[in-house]
Amino acid sequence: MKVLAINGSPRNNGNTAMLIDKVLAELKKEGLETELFQLGGRNIHGCTACMKCFETRDLRCSIDNDALNELFSKMVEADGIIIGSPTYFANVSSQVKALIDRAGLVAIANGHILKRKVGLAVVAVRRAGATNAFDAINKFFFINQMIVPGSVYWNMGFGLGEQEVQSDAEGLNTMTILGENMAWLMRKINS
Repeated sequence: MKVLAINGSPRNNGNTAMLIDKVLAELKKEGLETELFQLGGRNIHGCTACMKCFETRDLRCSIDNDALNELFSKMVEADGIIIGSPTYFANVSSQVKALIDRAGLVAIANGHILKRKVGLAVVAVRRAGATNAFDAINKFFFINQMIVPGSVYWNMGFGLGEQEVQSDAEGLNTMTILGENMAWLMRKINS
């Protein structure tokens, strides 16, 4: 079983990455294969609502000059998907929003191709707005008929400066338990 983690932060080594790494460490400990895809440094455009994905139904977005089609093929291949985002103005980063909008349409246009995969939202935040970002990612999972496990708190960690989330013991514990629950659920689904 394979889990694809997507870091939707422009900072490849920031707080979002650290939280994702905590979940991935637990998944690896549980024997799952993992892959990390960094959106930082890659271009991903917003959806143009052309709806060509509903015409072609070829698992691709018609916008072909950015990272989305490469990333979407990895999402289709994975058994589990983690989407991590920092909280910007009480929501996901613009990179994650573009991913959600375009991957969501392509998935639905292709018979809900992400159906019954396991999905996890991971959110880094300075102070407020994390539940909105958490909600946005989970709504992507739910409309795609994905299965979402929980943890002991909402999947967020607090920190402003780079790597400051390391001092959020509760947030890190939430990520560890989240990884345990994702591994357990994926085994149950695939048994």
